[in-house]
Amino acid sequence: GSTWISTISRYLSSEMTGLPPICTGVRQKHRTHTDVVPPEAKARFVADPIIPLRARTTKEFQEGVEKATHSGDWKPVHDFYASTFGSFLELSAAFKKEANAPSNTTDDSGINTRLLNAVYDVLLHTPPDTQKCVLKGAINSLLREWKSFKIKGTSLLQNPQYGSTATYVIFAHLLRQMASLAETDHHFLMHWFKKLSQKRFKLLVERLQLFISTRLYPGRPEDLPPMAKCSWWIPCATKVLSLLNAANSIVTPPIAPFTDFYNLTLDHTDFMDDYHTWQMHGNSSRFTFCQFPFILSTVVKKAIMQRDSEQQMISMARQTLVDKVSRRQRVDMSLLFLNIKVRRLQLVSDSLDELTRKRADLKKKLKVTFVGEAGLDMGGLTKEWFLLLIRRIFHTDYGMFTYTKDSQSYWFSSWKGDDCSEFRLVGALMGLAVYNSITLDIRFPPAVYKKLLTPPIGPCDPDTPVGMAALTLEDLLQIMPDIAHGLAELLSYEGNVEEDFYSTFQVFQEELGVIKPYSLKPGGEKIPVTNLNRKEYVHLYVDFLLNKSIYKQFAAFYHGFHSVCDSNALMLLRPEEVEILVCGSPSLDMGALQRGAQYENYSKTDPTIRAFWDVVLSFPLDLQKRLLHFTTGSDRVPVGGMPDLNFKISRLDVSTDWLPISHTCFNQLCLPPYKSKKDLRHKLTIAISNAEGFGLE
Repeated sequence: GSTWISTISRYLSSEMTGLPPICTGVRQKHRTHTDVVPPEAKARFVADPIIPLRARTTKEFQEGVEKATHSGDWKPVHDFYASTFGSFLELSAAFKKEANAPSNTTDDSGINTRLLNAVYDVLLHTPPDTQKCVLKGAINSLLREWKSFKIKGTSLLQNPQYGSTATYVIFAHLLRQMASLAETDHHFLMHWFKKLSQKRFKLLVERLQLFISTRLYPGRPEDLPPMAKCSWWIPCATKVLSLLNAANSIVTPPIAPFTDFYNLTLDHTDFMDDYHTWQMHGNSSRFTFCQFPFILSTVVKKAIMQRDSEQQMISMARQTLVDKVSRRQRVDMSLLFLNIKVRRLQLVSDSLDELTRKRADLKKKLKVTFVGEAGLDMGGLTKEWFLLLIRRIFHTDYGMFTYTKDSQSYWFSSWKGDDCSEFRLVGALMGLAVYNSITLDIRFPPAVYKKLLTPPIGPCDPDTPVGMAALTLEDLLQIMPDIAHGLAELLSYEGNVEEDFYSTFQVFQEELGVIKPYSLKPGGEKIPVTNLNRKEYVHLYVDFLLNKSIYKQFAAFYHGFHSVCDSNALMLLRPEEVEILVCGSPSLDMGALQRGAQYENYSKTDPTIRAFWDVVLSFPLDLQKRLLHFTTGSDRVPVGGMPDLNFKISRLDVSTDWLPISHTCFNQLCLPPYKSKKDLRHKLTIAISNAEGFGLE
């Protein structure tokens, strides 16, 4: 079987050398789209003939298979496969719902999917000769191009035989033809893909991911052509995968989580070289994975952000040194850092003053000093500064943010006043956290991260609007659930909206105890809300609440964040991924922390260590978070999970009357050899419950 496949694969390769090269550019601002191969580069299509209708039903096919299974006579089934896959004409005839109905709607591909699924579900269980004839038919189909290739391609793409490396040459050419289709055809494919069942959709994604991974790192290189002869394989597969990703993104809820599109094999490639190539060539004809950021995991994107940040830090420090040397001034090594000195009692005002005064140094490595305290910042004080500052700013009494209990998230206050410098401070804090690889416990709704990437790169023109994201009623539901429910009822109301609601395109908002009117459109106070215009009203009201009413506050926040994080790497991120980079994951797996723990002068079988883990695993979530904060300076889990913390427990040879001590800059817990589990629990609970300014080094 494999020899036969190799023979026809070589034949296919020689016959298809005239295929147009794939164009690999993807417009970054429209990530769900794929570019078009120029018309002049494409071969002329053969006109589609009139297709007869083969009226075999799914039930008839399944009955035929069942009969063959019992009798052992597979000839009728073989004949069906041989005739069906013998040519594009027969393929279309077998699976098309109606013989000559046009397949030019995004709602319906015209394919009898029930029969197609049944045929493919059985294929791998048929005799080898039957499977060979299907592959031979696929080759014959690929040797000619038809105007309606998108329909046939959709049918061929779901063939389960392409899960084997022996068929990868055929699969690659199929992907090449699909990737080379015009953008209008890609639009149809995207909408047809979204109608696949979740199981079949995920199978397609997995098959393409396996194809890419195997081509990158083949288990048996001799089973595949040399990379030099098939460098187009991965670009073609990635482009087809981007169509599935686009289909997934236009469905609510998505068919698959966006993480299913991560190819974890790429975590082990030289992704920085890929990133630099993308930086140099942009979205030109030179393929890079960064053109298709959905395929890169958050781990890769975080690493790119970190290394990009490190390079900017080094560049900033080098420039400072050069300036000092050129002026023949004494070089103070502290100039290489962003040194923040604050008093605990004036934490917010001191931090704002320091960051404002040292705005030019924001891209240097951060070091924090608490005035009057002897602590040397090796990372722990920086973490504590972030934690305390965020807690104080987000306290509802401070007035900058409002808290929603239902979604357990914060939103920007619309009545803070004209001075938005503190909002810029919060944005800068988030940027510094990402820049310095520190996770924060900031509970913003997803809408904030959508706005933060609108646009993903801060504009040069200060008058360019920022943060004006296209938000929906679903976004409002997480921020102002009562208003969102009211608007949803308005949309679904079956009576006379104008007479029963008596509303206009004028809304009211309270600011410092004063009710102020706002028109959603010119003359809004005179325009009634009716059954015909209520969708427009809801759209404008949501835009007002989430964009316009807080524009000054959010613009300051946006510019604060982008004053630190102005890397092109932000263009690679989804809003959800920005949230993970800023906040880490709130879900704790203390078992994973235990498995990855390291020990110094202890072993994992030591009685003290066993007692420690028994106590920790029995802690409620609140105390587990306190322990994590006590030992690492943050109660959130970084992108790489618990193993990335490099958590270490060291023996502290002192009296057992001592409390545990932590070195947050090293994620290290120093634990005396307590004599009982009860004593350990008591001392540990006291330590982690009184951590701020005590026991943290």
